[in-house]
Amino acid sequence: MVYNHGYFQCLVEKYSSLSLSSCHGNKITPGFGGIYTVIQTKAKITVDEWGENYIMMGPYYEHNFKTQVEKCEPPNQAIKAAMDSLINNGCQVHFGRWLIEGSPYVILFDIGAAAWNLDRWKGDLWNACSIGLPYHDREANDSLIFGSLVAWFFKELTDQLQDKPNVIAHFHEWQAGTGLVLSRSRKIPLATVFTTHATLLGRYLCAGNADFYNNLDKFNIDQEAGERQIYHRYCLERAAVHCAHVFTTVSQITAVEANHMLHRQPDVVTPNGLNVRKFSAMHEFQNLHSMNKAKIQEFVRGHFYGHLDFNLEKTLFFFIAGRYEFSNKGADLFLESLSRLNYLLRVHKSDVTVVVFFIMPAKTNNFNVESLKGQAVRKQLWDTAQSVKEKFGKRLYESLLRGEIPDMSKILDRDDFTIMKRAIYATQRHSFPPVTTHNMLDDSTDPILSNIRRIGLFNGRNDRVKIVFHPEFLSSTSPLLPMDYEEFVRGCHLGVFPSYYEPWGYTPGECTVMGIPSVTTNLSGFGCFMEEHVSDPSEYGIYIVDRRFRSADESCSQLTQFMFSFCQQSRRQRIIQRNRTERLSDLLDWRYLGRFYMHARHLALSRSFPGKFKMDHLNLAPTQGFRYPRPASVPPSPSASLHSTPHHSDEEDDDTYDEEEEAERDRQNIKAPFTLGAEPEGKSKQPLENGN
Repeated sequence: MVYNHGYFQCLVEKYSSLSLSSCHGNKITPGFGGIYTVIQTKAKITVDEWGENYIMMGPYYEHNFKTQVEKCEPPNQAIKAAMDSLINNGCQVHFGRWLIEGSPYVILFDIGAAAWNLDRWKGDLWNACSIGLPYHDREANDSLIFGSLVAWFFKELTDQLQDKPNVIAHFHEWQAGTGLVLSRSRKIPLATVFTTHATLLGRYLCAGNADFYNNLDKFNIDQEAGERQIYHRYCLERAAVHCAHVFTTVSQITAVEANHMLHRQPDVVTPNGLNVRKFSAMHEFQNLHSMNKAKIQEFVRGHFYGHLDFNLEKTLFFFIAGRYEFSNKGADLFLESLSRLNYLLRVHKSDVTVVVFFIMPAKTNNFNVESLKGQAVRKQLWDTAQSVKEKFGKRLYESLLRGEIPDMSKILDRDDFTIMKRAIYATQRHSFPPVTTHNMLDDSTDPILSNIRRIGLFNGRNDRVKIVFHPEFLSSTSPLLPMDYEEFVRGCHLGVFPSYYEPWGYTPGECTVMGIPSVTTNLSGFGCFMEEHVSDPSEYGIYIVDRRFRSADESCSQLTQFMFSFCQQSRRQRIIQRNRTERLSDLLDWRYLGRFYMHARHLALSRSFPGKFKMDHLNLAPTQGFRYPRPASVPPSPSASLHSTPHHSDEEDDDTYDEEEEAERDRQNIKAPFTLGAEPEGKSKQPLENGN
């Protein structure tokens, strides 16, 4: 069943990269959020599939258009005519190629230039679905202007095309959903798909520390939305969900949430993917880990000067990164687990030290003076060592040229010893290394700092767990930690993301494709996906904390045990685990996961144009998924019970492990994630599926 050249597929997404302040090309940057990453990374495979028939839509921002878009003329006369119709009526519409991988076409609508229509369009929305928008909600008003322009454009476009070819419009999130509602109410002949990456009310409820998943069926949805003054937004989201021919979410856990919050079961689950680039040499990503780990070690040498009484070769780097949502992202659980991990490492007299980085943006006014001083002291010490080394080398060289064994007591003079002593004294410190790298504006009320004070992890000499809170996203131009996010992730040993509310979770996925083990939960879409497709995720470096069926204390203990077991691994065991983790990247490649979006589009066509497109005539194999078995070299005992202290030495060898053999076995276990087939029998028709 091939539709590749039979219709346009227009992807409408409010938070396209063009509404952001900057673009980092193909690099992974946590500040942009999951929706941005979905739209950007999926563009390549979609352009490969549809070519010039694939067009993105979004709002116009002048600066971003100039720096990220190559302006050009539309390749299709129908699109040009539809744009001209809007332009002739006082709207501003721009067309070009978005300069990312795949170079998709984009149509951008200037919201500000069309704002004079707002009152009239509010009336149209009320007449269409009885939803009113308050004047003070700028975001909702902008979404209405954008949606009205999109619906207007689709009306002009379909009039030009005259049903040849057909048009599919894919809308992401409630901000873009207004265009879907208006298009359907005006009976514009479109096949529509609506994707929610997280329900609007779900975000609000979890941010308020509600016991969300245990009370999904008990919430009074209308009352909860009204109390939070988002009832009009909730109505827009729910209207878009029920008007769409096909409704999708990004994970099974979000599908359960959407069924209760929005009262419609998603038709297709569309997991989020990444563009995975494999190295030609299998060991190359291990080399990148070693190189970037050395950069982090340099930062640690400066930050902990005067207290550097731990062995950096036996130091592990853990991190958590993302938006500063203290409870939703699991920072509360993580901090409590770190306190318990610190206790376990001290009780067992472990020689392993854990340095934990919190990469979460917060309000600051500048770098911490003590942190800057630490890097300056480290650099000064390095320069002193290089100077002395140069003198030492020169005198040693001259002595050997004369055929003499140098007298080591005379090869350095008194001045050299004085310089070295001064350097040593300069590294003395009478205070603990700072737990934060910046001056916080809300130091006394900041959730992370408040909990650090509560658990007492102040980077003392006796603490085996050290904390570094870096309250802004990473940059290679930083004077403290000059690394991009991707470099930093590759240099760490473990990413910890014990989220309570995480519809998908790109951060552990990004760790996986870079071969870095990570901790996630069964309340995140990523965690559920891995549980479904990997028989023993922990042996592949994916540790899944149970936050759905256990109490908070039990979840905390489980996370502590995961981290403690990881600390007990030898260097060789960590290398083997990173190899296994990196092999899971095939699971997250858009080349596989893009098929779920294909299925949603085909299903939308069969529902909106049943006379032209059918899906029930195919006789294909039933749905199949990936399934990675337990690695053959892993003993059958539970991973948590492996390696009681003291752990195995780094010199041990595991005769049962063969990297090439195990990798080939895993490659053979990769199956197509699903097969296009008929709709399940007995499936009830969705709202408006027979009309246009």
